[in-house]
Amino acid sequence: VQALSRVSFSVQDGEIVSLIGPSGCGKNTALRIAMGLATASGGQVTVDGREGRGRGHDRRMGVRFAEVLPWLTALQNVMFGLEMKGMRGAELRDTATRYLELVGLSDSLSRRPHQLSGGMKQRVGIARALAIDPKVLLMDEPFGALDAQTRETMQAELLELHARTRKTILFVTHDLDEAVPIADRLVLSIARR
Repeated sequence: VQALSRVSFSVQDGEIVSLIGPSGCGKNTALRIAMGLATASGGQVTVDGREGRGRGHDRRMGVRFAEVLPWLTALQNVMFGLEMKGMRGAELRDTATRYLELVGLSDSLSRRPHQLSGGMKQRVGIARALAIDPKVLLMDEPFGALDAQTRETMQAELLELHARTRKTILFVTHDLDEAVPIADRLVLSIARR
């Protein structure tokens, strides 16, 4: 199956770009290729002019996956990504705590995901992705499972967080109402039948 054909777009430093389109149009495949979790049969992904090289080249990219790890506390979830990066000791705990404070969860460090609301879980995931200090934050339909009111709140919080960090964000969604309020630009992906 050819999932993508002639895809080309760029994301400028500090910009929020939303890759939008219906289910089955290749958005998630494009994101997986950008992360280094899928291999493209042609083309390239570059960050700051350097090409990514295969699985795991996403060291310069933080990925906001759909779920937090249910057996870990909020603090442990954020520490997990930092440990994978090689951080240890007091710096590990201090860094994870700082990023949970950044997303407004300083009073929820020891809570497990089942003790958090949907919006709080999303913020833990964002903190985990930001803590590794990525050049690009990749977000794969992060608000898809939230109710409309929580989604609006999270959109506002993401914009506030972006204003403070100026991180470059590639935001994948199928929901135009979700993409328009937060994106500087939209990249439309369509499915060919």
